[in-house]
Amino acid sequence: MNVFNILCVGDIIGSSGVEFVKRNLWNIRKDNNIDCVVANGENAAGGNGIDSKSAGIIFESGVDVITTGNHIWQKNSFHDFLDANNFVLRPANYPDSCPGAGYNIIDISGYKILFINLLGTVYMEPGIESGFVTADRIFLREKDNYDFAVIDFHAEATSEKLALARYIDGKNLKTGVIFGTHTHVQTSDEKILKNGAGYITDLGMTGSSDSILGIKSEIIIQKFLTKMPVKFEVEEENIELQGIICKIDTGAGNFKCTGIERINFTES
Repeated sequence: MNVFNILCVGDIIGSSGVEFVKRNLWNIRKDNNIDCVVANGENAAGGNGIDSKSAGIIFESGVDVITTGNHIWQKNSFHDFLDANNFVLRPANYPDSCPGAGYNIIDISGYKILFINLLGTVYMEPGIESGFVTADRIFLREKDNYDFAVIDFHAEATSEKLALARYIDGKNLKTGVIFGTHTHVQTSDEKILKNGAGYITDLGMTGSSDSILGIKSEIIIQKFLTKMPVKFEVEEENIELQGIICKIDTGAGNFKCTGIERINFTES
């Protein structure tokens, strides 16, 4: 069996997360025979948003595609970068008039991979188009142009994530991997769905294990106790990289996921 290994990395939090990726990702790729890395980077710049500097470091560190989410618009200076670089994706269900692209077909090791970034609507952005509708439109438009798809569904509700995954997998649309991001908490429900898509509800994050979702614990606790506004500060100690490694069978041309493994990498 010919296998294509994809590493999907959870939300990279702040400069400490970016630097952790810079120090370790190439070795992780080598040790696990990784062919492609996709990482969510929407919090890479100071823990909120992404900028050209953090994106550049992430790419240089071994990431092939950066996905994002609802924080993509935090840095106005990044909008031009989005228009110029389709290897950073913003959610495809934002209006077409927004900067950047929501999906891209990229040739990696001779395979045409359709990367799609979608945003949830439950507890998040109710005014935007449903990710279900957006996905249908993209798959219809590109049905003959890709070998398999990789989807980041940046959403809050676990039910919405699993529903979208089962909806897409049920259509048997050559979907290799569907993963959730946004909550920064790694779930333990990794599985291969009925028609061969690898799935996990949330990858987790690349951030501090001593934090609350990547932010200094005392700040978040203060907010819960006082209900007063606080300034978020990224915790920079004890960083870990969370995500999944998926094995895609390329031998028979069906491009189904045949293996999925959660990872939690720390520096010794």
